Amino acid sequence: MVKNKDQEADLTRQIEELTGDLQRTRADFENYRKRVEQEKKQAMQTGESKTVLKLLPVIDTIERATQHIPEDIADNQWVQGVSGLVKQLEKQLDGMDLHRIEASEGTVFDPELHQAIQFDEDAEGDAEVIAEVLQNGYILHGAPIRHAMVRVTRR
Repeated sequence: MVKNKDQEADLTRQIEELTGDLQRTRADFENYRKRVEQEKKQAMQTGESKTVLKLLPVIDTIERATQHIPEDIADNQWVQGVSGLVKQLEKQLDGMDLHRIEASEGTVFDPELHQAIQFDEDAEGDAEVIAEVLQNGYILHGAPIRHAMVRVTRR
């Protein structure tokens, strides 16, 4: 039992201090937990980006090979299998939220998505458009992971 008002006030102050300390500790822990979750998410995205960047040259090579299939072997089962592989690969990449940047001939040049490797200085016109795609670009989770390398002209 509390003997006097001073002791009661002292105990009340101690309870308030301890309650404040507990609240600060809880807030610090919550901030720590959120920061760790964010760092974990960032580490996973970085790892995914690095992996995709290492795979892109392989994807480019497979696509170039399938674009230049000689007509006399186009019906060969092996060639059909490799073409099917490209379709499966594209489906898996879609599942990873990796999409090819639109960069077909005539598309308006966008420096946020396209990297101009060549520019036709002699062309006349008001709009800068893509004349040729030299290397496909990709967007991962809504952000460019590799810009499309293009030749640009004016129309």
